[in-house]
Amino acid sequence: QVQLVESGGGLVQAGGSLRLSCQVSGRTFSTFVIGWFRQAPGKEREFVASSSWSGGSTSYTTSVKGRFTISTDNAKNTVYLQMNSLKPEDTAVYYCAGAYSGGYDYWGQGTQVTVSS
Repeated sequence: QVQLVESGGGLVQAGGSLRLSCQVSGRTFSTFVIGWFRQAPGKEREFVASSSWSGGSTSYTTSVKGRFTISTDNAKNTVYLQMNSLKPEDTAVYYCAGAYSGGYDYWGQGTQVTVSS
């Protein structure tokens, strides 16, 4: 049983920064993976970034490389997504999700990120 709760979304001007947080409750394992996804109105959900629970392995979609950073703080059971140089096209509802193996089985409720031009 794993529960995920996102926070930190909001309204920001283009070029600004936000840091999203994902608070994780429940038991995690060494193989646990956390991913960030986003979904804009009328579009399908897309992968943004992921990290092993230890933070030793990360992955990013091409459009956010160099701008976004995913990190984990195991002591706080929290995963972060630092978003810099935000663009209007980053506007979406952002979700964190967890997986032990295969697909992502656990999802948060989402947090809205709006980037104005």
